[in-house]
Amino acid sequence: MKLIILDRDGVINFDSVHFIKNPNEWIPIPGSLEAIALLNQNGYRVTVATNQSGISRGLYDMATLNAIHDKMYRALGQLGGRIDAVFYCPHANEDNCSCRKPNSGMFEDIGRRFGINLLGVPCVGDSLRDLVAGVNVGCKPILVKTGKGLETLQNDNLPEGTLVYADLAEAVKYIIQETH
Repeated sequence: MKLIILDRDGVINFDSVHFIKNPNEWIPIPGSLEAIALLNQNGYRVTVATNQSGISRGLYDMATLNAIHDKMYRALGQLGGRIDAVFYCPHANEDNCSCRKPNSGMFEDIGRRFGINLLGVPCVGDSLRDLVAGVNVGCKPILVKTGKGLETLQNDNLPEGTLVYADLAEAVKYIIQETH
């Protein structure tokens, strides 16, 4: 099985320092949805691992998070794409949970759900915590320069072997070339 793990905010859609709190604020980054559809067409199962502390902060509720994801699914469906599963952490940093990135709980759950070892599975993120969570379970780290990516690129502590691309569309072109 070919699997990929994507962060949501800053990778698939534009991020906001004020959080994405409703479906109207969820705006896809140009080319990201087409890139996901291309992954699907090339046999990839696409998963999302996203920190959503806005839930525990009371900025939005589960119904709103589901509505945001419904908008994402519909937009993808119009392009012939799909996301196989979304894993999210609703906790704030101070909750000290195992699922909030940079902890690897969501990634471990993805491995269990799909019944695969995550060694070498591409994980695409725009922040160091996205990459660290993936590397901790053996994923191949890919940083995109969208979202917080340019800021993250200034960090000299990127995991060894991190690949860097302009955006998800460019990263997907590389990933597909690598598997052919």
